[in-house]
Amino acid sequence: MTLIRAILATAAASAAVFVVTAASAQQDVVKSRQDLMKRSGQQMAVVNRMVRGQEAFDAAKVNAAFDAFADKAQKLPSLFPAESRKIESRALPKIWDDPKAWNAEVAKFAKNVADGRAKAVSGVDGLKAAVAPLVADCSSCHEGFRRPAQR
Repeated sequence: MTLIRAILATAAASAAVFVVTAASAQQDVVKSRQDLMKRSGQQMAVVNRMVRGQEAFDAAKVNAAFDAFADKAQKLPSLFPAESRKIESRALPKIWDDPKAWNAEVAKFAKNVADGRAKAVSGVDGLKAAVAPLVADCSSCHEGFRRPAQR
């Protein structure tokens, strides 16, 4: 009997470790996507200051921003696995309920980033033209796939 109890205790402990590890992995993916969005937002703020004339145009900073946007577009699809739906975040269920619409939003953003980069680094006028569709993409995605912030 003692051997059976030891085996059962080991199995129970292993199952508990697995559950904790799986939950931790889902928390990590939510944190990763939040960090990715925060980084993208910070880069958009830099670009917006240039567009508004609050900061001098700097092609290197614009390029860095577009690198961040491209990174975001590339990573986003993998940062919303089905299991992460259960973790509290601002992501709306529509991401998982309508993956075709979600993937279309991400693809549109990725295309606008790629299509706009050369224009964006050409000068302030090019930056303004390149950023406008990205701002629209962000707004569209936030309105359709993200809960408003709690106040």
